[in-house]
Amino acid sequence: MQNKSKAKKTWKWILISILVIIVAVVGYAIYWSVGVYNALDNFKDPVVEATPNGTSETPVPIPEWEGTERVNILLLGGDARGLDEGQKARSDSIMVASFDPVTKKAHLLSVLRDTYVEIEGHGHGRINTALTLGDYPLAMKTVGDLLGLDIQYYVYTDFEGFKALVDTIGGIDFYVEKDMHYTDNGDQNRYDIDLKEGFQHLDGDKALQYVRFRHDAMSDFTRTERQRNFLKAVAKELQSTWNILQMKKILESVQPYVDMNMSVNDMLKLGQLGVKSHVAGTTQVPPMELIAEDRVGGASVIAVKDEDELHEYIQELLQSDETIPVPSETPVPSDGSSNTPSE
Repeated sequence: MQNKSKAKKTWKWILISILVIIVAVVGYAIYWSVGVYNALDNFKDPVVEATPNGTSETPVPIPEWEGTERVNILLLGGDARGLDEGQKARSDSIMVASFDPVTKKAHLLSVLRDTYVEIEGHGHGRINTALTLGDYPLAMKTVGDLLGLDIQYYVYTDFEGFKALVDTIGGIDFYVEKDMHYTDNGDQNRYDIDLKEGFQHLDGDKALQYVRFRHDAMSDFTRTERQRNFLKAVAKELQSTWNILQMKKILESVQPYVDMNMSVNDMLKLGQLGVKSHVAGTTQVPPMELIAEDRVGGASVIAVKDEDELHEYIQELLQSDETIPVPSETPVPSDGSSNTPSE
Protein backbone atom coordinates (compact mmCIF):
# COMPACT_ATOMS: atom_id res chain seq x y z
CA MET A 1 0.00 0.00 0.00
CA GLN A 2 2.85 2.28 0.91
CA ASN A 3 4.64 1.50 -2.38
CA LYS A 4 1.44 2.26 -4.29
CA SER A 5 1.10 5.63 -2.59
CA LYS A 6 4.78 6.40 -3.23
CA ALA A 7 4.47 5.50 -6.93
CA LYS A 8 1.36 7.66 -7.23
CA LYS A 9 3.20 10.58 -5.62
CA THR A 10 6.17 10.10 -7.99
CA TRP A 11 3.94 10.17 -11.08
CA LYS A 12 2.17 13.24 -9.71
CA TRP A 13 5.50 15.15 -9.56
CA ILE A 14 6.51 13.94 -12.99
CA LEU A 15 3.22 15.23 -14.44
CA ILE A 16 3.59 18.55 -12.63
CA SER A 17 7.16 18.90 -13.94
CA ILE A 18 6.02 18.19 -17.51
CA LEU A 19 3.20 20.75 -17.17
CA VAL A 20 5.64 23.38 -15.84
CA ILE A 21 7.96 22.77 -18.79
CA ILE A 22 5.06 23.00 -21.27
CA VAL A 23 3.81 26.23 -19.70
CA ALA A 24 7.33 27.68 -19.76
CA VAL A 25 7.82 26.76 -23.44
CA VAL A 26 4.39 28.12 -24.45
CA GLY A 27 4.99 31.27 -22.42
CA TYR A 28 8.38 31.84 -24.05
CA ALA A 29 6.85 31.17 -27.49
CA ILE A 30 4.20 33.84 -26.85
CA TYR A 31 6.84 36.27 -25.54
CA TRP A 32 9.06 35.52 -28.55
CA SER A 33 6.20 35.93 -31.04
CA VAL A 34 5.03 39.23 -29.56
CA GLY A 35 8.61 40.48 -29.30
CA VAL A 36 9.41 39.56 -32.91
CA TYR A 37 6.14 41.12 -34.12
CA ASN A 38 6.87 44.36 -32.27
CA ALA A 39 10.45 44.39 -33.55
CA LEU A 40 9.24 43.90 -37.11
CA ASP A 41 6.68 46.66 -36.64
CA ASN A 42 9.52 49.10 -35.96
CA PHE A 43 10.68 48.76 -39.56
CA LYS A 44 8.85 51.68 -41.14
CA ASP A 45 8.47 52.26 -44.88
CA PRO A 46 10.65 55.21 -45.89
CA VAL A 47 8.83 58.31 -47.07
CA VAL A 48 9.50 59.21 -50.69
CA GLU A 49 10.28 62.90 -50.90
CA ALA A 50 8.33 65.02 -53.38
CA THR A 51 10.08 67.16 -55.96
CA PRO A 52 9.69 70.96 -55.91
CA ASN A 53 6.83 70.75 -58.45
CA GLY A 54 4.91 68.48 -56.10
CA THR A 55 5.28 65.23 -58.05
CA SER A 56 6.83 62.07 -56.66
CA GLU A 57 10.35 61.21 -57.77
CA THR A 58 9.44 57.51 -57.85
CA PRO A 59 6.17 56.89 -59.76
CA VAL A 60 7.38 53.40 -60.74
CA PRO A 61 4.75 50.74 -59.86
CA ILE A 62 5.93 47.88 -57.64
CA PRO A 63 4.54 44.35 -58.30
CA GLU A 64 2.65 42.78 -55.39
CA TRP A 65 3.52 39.38 -53.93
CA GLU A 66 0.57 37.08 -53.28
CA GLY A 67 2.62 34.55 -51.32
CA THR A 68 2.40 31.66 -53.79
CA GLU A 69 4.52 32.75 -56.77
CA ARG A 70 8.27 33.36 -56.88
CA VAL A 71 9.33 36.32 -54.79
CA ASN A 72 12.37 38.47 -55.57
CA ILE A 73 14.01 40.76 -53.03
CA LEU A 74 16.52 43.46 -53.98
CA LEU A 75 19.35 43.66 -51.44
CA LEU A 76 21.19 46.98 -51.54
CA GLY A 77 24.31 47.88 -49.63
CA GLY A 78 25.12 51.57 -49.58
CA ASP A 79 28.13 53.65 -48.63
CA ALA A 80 26.59 56.75 -47.05
CA ARG A 81 29.88 58.32 -45.94
CA GLY A 82 30.23 62.00 -46.73
CA LEU A 83 26.54 62.47 -47.65
CA ASP A 84 24.30 65.12 -46.15
CA GLU A 85 21.05 64.11 -44.46
CA GLY A 86 18.43 63.22 -47.07
CA GLN A 87 20.98 62.46 -49.78
CA LYS A 88 20.77 58.98 -51.31
CA ALA A 89 23.93 56.92 -51.69
CA ARG A 90 24.82 54.97 -54.79
CA SER A 91 24.52 51.22 -54.42
CA ASP A 92 27.87 49.89 -53.27
CA SER A 93 26.59 46.32 -53.68
CA ILE A 94 23.51 45.02 -55.53
CA MET A 95 22.04 41.56 -55.03
CA VAL A 96 18.74 39.81 -55.65
CA ALA A 97 17.51 36.98 -53.44
CA SER A 98 14.97 34.90 -55.37
CA PHE A 99 12.74 32.38 -53.51
CA ASP A 100 10.42 29.71 -54.92
CA PRO A 101 7.74 28.98 -52.24
CA VAL A 102 6.89 25.64 -53.89
CA THR A 103 10.34 24.04 -54.24
CA LYS A 104 11.84 25.98 -51.29
CA LYS A 105 14.84 26.83 -53.47
CA ALA A 106 16.59 30.17 -53.04
CA HIS A 107 19.06 31.73 -55.47
CA LEU A 108 21.38 34.65 -54.86
CA LEU A 109 22.32 36.89 -57.79
CA SER A 110 25.09 39.52 -57.63
CA VAL A 111 24.69 42.39 -60.09
CA LEU A 112 27.93 44.07 -61.15
CA ARG A 113 27.48 47.70 -60.13
CA ASP A 114 29.14 49.11 -63.29
CA THR A 115 26.69 47.31 -65.61
CA TYR A 116 25.55 49.84 -68.22
CA VAL A 117 21.76 49.70 -68.61
CA GLU A 118 18.72 51.76 -69.52
CA ILE A 119 17.32 53.62 -66.51
CA GLU A 120 13.70 54.62 -67.12
CA GLY A 121 13.38 58.37 -67.57
CA HIS A 122 17.14 58.95 -67.37
CA GLY A 123 18.62 57.37 -70.51
CA HIS A 124 21.51 54.97 -70.01
CA GLY A 125 23.86 54.79 -67.06
CA ARG A 126 25.58 52.55 -64.55
CA ILE A 127 23.05 50.44 -62.70
CA ASN A 128 24.26 51.59 -59.29
CA THR A 129 23.09 55.17 -60.05
CA ALA A 130 19.41 54.16 -60.33
CA LEU A 131 19.00 54.43 -56.55
CA THR A 132 20.31 58.00 -56.55
CA LEU A 133 18.22 59.03 -59.59
CA GLY A 134 14.85 57.62 -58.55
CA ASP A 135 14.98 56.05 -55.11
CA TYR A 136 14.11 52.42 -54.33
CA PRO A 137 11.28 51.83 -56.85
CA LEU A 138 13.47 52.91 -59.78
CA ALA A 139 16.35 50.76 -58.51
CA MET A 140 13.94 47.79 -58.28
CA LYS A 141 12.62 48.33 -61.80
CA THR A 142 16.08 48.85 -63.31
CA VAL A 143 17.50 45.68 -61.77
CA GLY A 144 14.29 43.76 -62.57
CA ASP A 145 14.44 44.82 -66.24
CA LEU A 146 18.06 43.65 -66.45
CA LEU A 147 17.23 40.24 -64.98
CA GLY A 148 13.81 39.79 -66.57
CA LEU A 149 12.21 39.45 -63.11
CA ASP A 150 9.48 41.22 -61.14
CA ILE A 151 11.06 42.50 -57.94
CA GLN A 152 8.52 42.94 -55.16
CA TYR A 153 10.66 44.02 -52.21
CA TYR A 154 13.87 45.81 -51.32
CA VAL A 155 16.08 45.84 -48.25
CA TYR A 156 18.72 48.56 -47.91
CA THR A 157 21.43 48.81 -45.28
CA ASP A 158 24.74 50.59 -44.87
CA PHE A 159 28.09 49.47 -43.47
CA GLU A 160 26.97 49.76 -39.84
CA GLY A 161 23.83 47.68 -40.41
CA PHE A 162 25.87 44.85 -41.92
CA LYS A 163 28.30 44.92 -38.98
CA ALA A 164 25.43 44.92 -36.46
CA LEU A 165 23.86 41.83 -38.08
CA VAL A 166 27.10 39.82 -38.04
CA ASP A 167 27.93 40.82 -34.46
CA THR A 168 24.45 39.98 -33.15
CA ILE A 169 24.50 36.45 -34.59
CA GLY A 170 27.87 35.92 -32.92
CA GLY A 171 30.10 36.33 -35.96
CA ILE A 172 30.91 33.79 -38.68
CA ASP A 173 33.63 31.14 -38.89
CA PHE A 174 34.97 31.61 -42.40
CA TYR A 175 37.98 30.91 -44.61
CA VAL A 176 39.71 34.05 -45.93
CA GLU A 177 41.37 32.92 -49.13
CA LYS A 178 44.29 35.39 -49.13
CA ASP A 179 45.83 38.36 -47.31
CA MET A 180 43.77 41.51 -47.86
CA HIS A 181 45.11 45.00 -47.16
CA TYR A 182 43.81 48.45 -48.09
CA THR A 183 44.21 51.83 -46.42
CA ASP A 184 41.12 54.04 -46.53
CA ASN A 185 42.04 57.55 -45.37
CA GLY A 186 38.41 58.64 -45.05
CA ASP A 187 36.69 58.61 -41.63
CA GLN A 188 40.00 58.52 -39.72
CA ASN A 189 40.82 55.13 -41.29
CA ARG A 190 37.74 53.58 -39.70
CA TYR A 191 37.21 51.30 -42.72
CA ASP A 192 40.77 50.15 -43.41
CA ILE A 193 41.09 46.53 -44.54
CA ASP A 194 43.65 44.26 -42.88
CA LEU A 195 42.95 40.51 -43.07
CA LYS A 196 45.26 37.50 -43.03
CA GLU A 197 44.73 34.34 -45.07
CA GLY A 198 43.23 31.38 -43.20
CA PHE A 199 40.19 29.98 -41.43
CA GLN A 200 39.09 32.39 -38.72
CA HIS A 201 36.22 33.91 -36.79
CA LEU A 202 34.99 37.12 -38.44
CA ASP A 203 33.15 39.66 -36.30
CA GLY A 204 31.14 42.48 -37.89
CA ASP A 205 34.16 44.69 -38.54
CA LYS A 206 36.28 41.91 -40.09
CA ALA A 207 33.31 40.63 -42.11
CA LEU A 208 32.77 44.10 -43.58
CA GLN A 209 36.44 44.24 -44.55
CA TYR A 210 36.12 40.87 -46.30
CA VAL A 211 33.03 41.70 -48.37
CA ARG A 212 34.34 45.18 -49.32
CA PHE A 213 37.79 44.18 -50.55
CA ARG A 214 38.19 44.57 -54.33
CA HIS A 215 41.80 45.68 -54.76
CA ASP A 216 43.04 42.76 -56.78
CA ALA A 217 43.30 41.82 -60.46
CA MET A 218 39.59 40.93 -60.89
CA SER A 219 38.25 43.81 -58.77
CA ASP A 220 34.43 43.74 -58.55
CA PHE A 221 34.18 40.28 -60.18
CA THR A 222 35.89 38.53 -57.26
CA ARG A 223 34.31 40.86 -54.71
CA THR A 224 30.76 39.90 -55.70
CA GLU A 225 31.73 36.22 -55.48
CA ARG A 226 33.07 36.76 -51.97
CA GLN A 227 29.87 38.58 -50.99
CA ARG A 228 27.68 35.72 -52.22
CA ASN A 229 29.75 33.11 -50.40
CA PHE A 230 29.73 35.08 -47.17
CA LEU A 231 25.97 35.73 -47.31
CA LYS A 232 25.39 31.99 -47.81
CA ALA A 233 27.25 31.45 -44.54
CA VAL A 234 25.17 34.17 -42.84
CA ALA A 235 21.92 32.64 -44.15
CA LYS A 236 22.92 29.23 -42.78
CA GLU A 237 23.73 30.74 -39.40
CA LEU A 238 20.39 32.61 -39.28
CA GLN A 239 18.56 29.31 -39.81
CA SER A 240 20.08 27.80 -36.67
CA THR A 241 17.73 27.16 -33.76
CA TRP A 242 19.70 29.52 -31.50
CA ASN A 243 19.43 32.48 -33.86
CA ILE A 244 15.75 31.81 -34.55
CA LEU A 245 15.20 32.12 -30.79
CA GLN A 246 17.30 35.31 -30.83
CA MET A 247 15.35 36.83 -33.74
CA LYS A 248 13.87 39.65 -31.65
CA LYS A 249 17.37 40.74 -30.59
CA ILE A 250 18.71 40.43 -34.15
CA LEU A 251 15.88 42.54 -35.59
CA GLU A 252 16.30 45.23 -32.95
CA SER A 253 20.05 45.44 -33.63
CA VAL A 254 19.71 46.11 -37.36
CA GLN A 255 16.51 48.17 -37.34
CA PRO A 256 18.22 51.61 -37.06
CA TYR A 257 20.25 50.93 -40.22
CA VAL A 258 17.66 49.33 -42.51
CA ASP A 259 15.09 50.60 -45.03
CA MET A 260 12.58 48.21 -46.58
CA ASN A 261 9.08 48.16 -48.08
CA MET A 262 7.67 45.09 -46.29
CA SER A 263 4.69 44.97 -43.99
CA VAL A 264 4.95 42.95 -40.76
CA ASN A 265 2.85 40.17 -42.32
CA ASP A 266 5.12 40.12 -45.38
CA MET A 267 8.18 39.83 -43.14
CA LEU A 268 6.66 36.99 -41.14
CA LYS A 269 5.72 35.07 -44.32
CA LEU A 270 9.13 35.68 -45.88
CA GLY A 271 10.87 34.74 -42.64
CA GLN A 272 9.08 31.39 -42.56
CA LEU A 273 9.93 30.84 -46.22
CA GLY A 274 13.57 31.72 -45.60
CA VAL A 275 13.90 29.24 -42.72
CA LYS A 276 12.43 26.43 -44.85
CA SER A 277 14.46 27.25 -47.98
CA HIS A 278 18.00 26.30 -48.97
CA VAL A 279 20.44 28.20 -51.19
CA ALA A 280 20.29 26.24 -54.45
CA GLY A 281 22.63 28.45 -56.46
CA THR A 282 24.49 31.74 -56.73
CA THR A 283 25.84 33.63 -59.72
CA GLN A 284 27.23 36.90 -61.02
CA VAL A 285 25.13 39.00 -63.41
CA PRO A 286 25.95 39.47 -66.18
CA PRO A 287 27.99 36.24 -66.45
CA MET A 288 31.42 36.49 -68.04
CA GLU A 289 30.26 34.98 -71.36
CA LEU A 290 27.63 37.73 -71.80
CA ILE A 291 29.82 40.69 -70.87
CA ALA A 292 30.83 43.20 -73.52
CA GLU A 293 33.26 45.78 -72.18
CA ASP A 294 32.55 49.29 -73.44
CA ARG A 295 33.61 52.87 -72.83
CA VAL A 296 31.32 55.80 -72.17
CA GLY A 297 32.75 59.28 -71.83
CA GLY A 298 36.23 57.80 -71.61
CA ALA A 299 35.30 55.52 -68.70
CA SER A 300 35.06 51.75 -68.82
CA VAL A 301 31.59 50.20 -68.30
CA ILE A 302 30.14 46.69 -68.45
CA ALA A 303 27.66 46.14 -71.28
CA VAL A 304 25.42 43.12 -71.90
CA LYS A 305 25.93 41.34 -75.23
CA ASP A 306 22.36 40.04 -75.52
CA GLU A 307 19.57 40.82 -73.03
CA ASP A 308 17.34 37.96 -74.26
CA GLU A 309 20.17 35.49 -73.69
CA LEU A 310 20.69 36.95 -70.23
CA HIS A 311 17.00 36.44 -69.35
CA GLU A 312 17.19 32.82 -70.55
CA TYR A 313 20.33 32.32 -68.48
CA ILE A 314 18.56 33.63 -65.35
CA GLN A 315 15.51 31.39 -65.88
CA GLU A 316 17.71 28.31 -66.31
CA LEU A 317 19.62 29.19 -63.17
CA LEU A 318 16.43 29.56 -61.12
CA GLN A 319 15.39 26.01 -62.05
CA SER A 320 18.78 24.55 -61.07
CA ASP A 321 19.99 23.25 -57.72
CA GLU A 322 23.72 23.12 -56.98
CA THR A 323 23.10 21.01 -53.87
CA ILE A 324 21.89 18.02 -55.91
CA PRO A 325 24.83 15.81 -57.00
CA VAL A 326 25.31 15.43 -60.75
CA PRO A 327 24.70 11.79 -61.78
CA SER A 328 27.75 9.80 -62.83
CA GLU A 329 28.17 9.41 -66.58
CA THR A 330 28.86 5.69 -66.09
CA PRO A 331 26.06 4.12 -64.02
CA VAL A 332 27.19 1.62 -61.38
CA PRO A 333 25.19 -1.67 -61.45
CA SER A 334 23.04 -2.38 -58.40
CA ASP A 335 25.19 -5.42 -57.55
CA GLY A 336 28.22 -3.15 -57.20
CA SER A 337 30.19 -4.77 -60.01
CA SER A 338 32.08 -2.67 -62.54
CA ASN A 339 31.03 -2.24 -66.16
CA THR A 340 34.66 -2.01 -67.20
CA PRO A 341 35.70 -5.12 -69.19
CA SER A 342 38.36 -7.25 -67.54
CA GLU A 343 41.73 -7.49 -69.24
